[in-house]
Amino acid sequence: MNEERINQFTEEIAGLKLRGAKGDSERWLLLAGSIMLVAGVGLGVVGGVTASGTSNTADQVAAIATGSLIGLVLVIAGTALFLRYSMGRFIRFWMVRFVHENRTETDRLIEAIEKSHK
Repeated sequence: MNEERINQFTEEIAGLKLRGAKGDSERWLLLAGSIMLVAGVGLGVVGGVTASGTSNTADQVAAIATGSLIGLVLVIAGTALFLRYSMGRFIRFWMVRFVHENRTETDRLIEAIEKSHK
């Protein structure tokens, strides 16, 4: 009986026409978020080192603006992309697992009820 339910579950998932494993754009955006996060930290460090390496105030402000502030924006955007797409994958995985476990438990309950009535 459980094998029947697994086959039925697989057919229902296939019928939903989800992009599941074929979500290339999702994978690319997750990778882009990771790269932006690392690049932002790198730009922040470079901007801080550049700003502290000069005594001219105008050069310090320019280094902070181009390095640290752009780096901060990249870190925030990269973190948002990374969290959104990694949590999306995680939630989909747990949702499918939850549905499968729920159906398995329902099958067990039905089987126990049928045994008790015989």
